Formats: sequence, C-alpha cells, structure tokens
Amino acid sequence: MTTRMIGRRAALAAALLPPVAWAALPDRPLRLVLGFAAGSGPDVLARLVAEALKEALPAGVIVDNRPGAGGLIAAQEVARAAPADGTALLLGEVGQLAMAPSTYARLPYDPARDFAAVAQLAAADFGLVVPAALPVEDFAGYLAWGKAQRQLSMGTFGAGTPGHFGAAMLGQATGLAVEPVHFRSTGDAMGAVLNGTVQGMFGTVAVVAPHVKAGRLKALAVTGPARSPVLPAVPTMAELGRPALGFSAWFGLVAPAAAPPPVLAAIEAAVLAALATPALLARLQEAGFRPDARGAGPFGAMMAAERLRWAEVVRATGFKAIE
Repeated sequence: MTTRMIGRRAALAAALLPPVAWAALPDRPLRLVLGFAAGSGPDVLARLVAEALKEALPAGVIVDNRPGAGGLIAAQEVARAAPADGTALLLGEVGQLAMAPSTYARLPYDPARDFAAVAQLAAADFGLVVPAALPVEDFAGYLAWGKAQRQLSMGTFGAGTPGHFGAAMLGQATGLAVEPVHFRSTGDAMGAVLNGTVQGMFGTVAVVAPHVKAGRLKALAVTGPARSPVLPAVPTMAELGRPALGFSAWFGLVAPAAAPPPVLAAIEAAVLAALATPALLARLQEAGFRPDARGAGPFGAMMAAERLRWAEVVRATGFKAIE
C-alpha cells in the first residue's frame, strides 16, 4: 500500500469516527464470525459490511465462516473468544440470538448474558409463496382453499427456524390445519414448493422473488412492515388484517460480554457510519435485505423483546426443544 493510499484511508477513518473512538480501535484485524456457509444470505451481508468497513478500521476486517449446528458453533466460539478484546464479533441472526433459548434444551451459550450488543445491520422479510399451479390468486383465496383441505403441508428450511414458526403461526392465526415439513436447506424446501410436494412456504424475499417474477411461484403476502421494493405488488400481512403474522429475520453484530466498551463504541460508530452511506444501502437492497441500522442500545432492547416474543410463539406451537 502506498503512502498516499494509507493517508487517504486514515483521512476517511477520521471522518467516520470521532477522535476518542479512533484511538480506541484495536490494532488487530476485526473478525466477523458467522455460522453459515460462504454464499449464504448472512455471508453476503457479512462481506458487504466488511467491504464497507475496511476503509474505517485500520487493521482491516476478516469474514470467518464457521457453519454448523444452525449457527450455534459460531455463537459459542465468539461467546468464549479469548482475549475478549473486541476483535471477534458474531454476525448473529434471530435464530441464534432470540429463538435458540426456546428451541434448544442445552444451549452452549446464553444470548442475554454472554454477548454485548454492538449494532443491528439489516433485516430480511419473508414472502408467503405457493406453487404456481395452486388454484388460488390471493391470501383470502388461499385460506378458503386451505380450509377445504384436510391438511396443508408447508415447507420449512429446518425445525426451529423462522420459516417453521411462520408456518405454525399461520395455522394458529387462521385456523388452517398446517403440517410443517422440514427440509435440510432453503434450496430443498424451495424445490418442494416448486414441484408442488408442499402447498406453501415462508421464504426470504430475496430467495423467492426470482421464482415469483418468472411465474414459477405465486406470492400472497410479505411479512415485513412495508411492501418490498422487490415485490411491490404483494401486500403485507398487516395490510391483509394479520399484523400478528409480521416477522423478519434480523442480523446484527454482538461481541463477548467482557469486551472493552470503548472498543465496542468505536466499532459501533464505524458500522453505523458505513450503514448510512448510499452505496452500502443500495447494495443491501439489491441483495434482498431491508436496511435497518440500530445502535447498541436499541439493538439490545430489540433482542430482549424478540427473545420474549419468540418464547411465546414456541410455547404456543408446542415445539419440543432440540436436545
């Protein structure tokens, strides 16, 4: 790197961060650990954020994929990271940080005790999609058709996931006899909807939109707070009079609870500054994410509320915790 490039990077970093925050930044690379494979949605998000942060953080940013056990391996690693100097962060999501305490009997970490919130990054809303050949055109038609069936099969991308509990909530809220059918991956579940093996699925908008636009699936509703710019003709659950069926997968950065507060404050400032740039906002939307930046305080409060919400949902479904 040339002296000129180093100077430009330092100047940009100084513009993004207040002087105290700049001094607090560690001199080791920041490691974003995530529990999902390369090429997955969380991996895309991690790499977009890492790219945006590299100019602000003097030692750089490394994306570290540690897939397995539904993200629990990565979460446990960060919770126990040593030294807890703020250089190892978990890019966590709703499953690891809000659902897991209710869906696993023996969780190897405590989201409330073992992590400190740093910043929320974005959310991914879901679309309720059905096979193109299904004789329905809208949500009301789906309810009427579904109630005429003995049982409605809905694909999910695994037990204890947002797609699973979305299907369960749909049944509870509408009286449909919904039977979740669990698949190993989102791709397997999507294939089952496409070929008509199951009669519906909650999939992230980014995943389902190409199939909807190609006419291979019908989208009946989205679960976000507003219509998706990717599927603008599809109403929200709230618009359809079903606000209780509004839910999203959210993503954010957390650090080991013992990490130094000044370091976390510096990283929070850098992340929020990056998330305010039009370039990153545009790239997040293009990738199917809904930008939803929050600082440590609001993010921590949201996670606490989400843990309570999903605990109630899990109890209501009668789901048996995974051993």
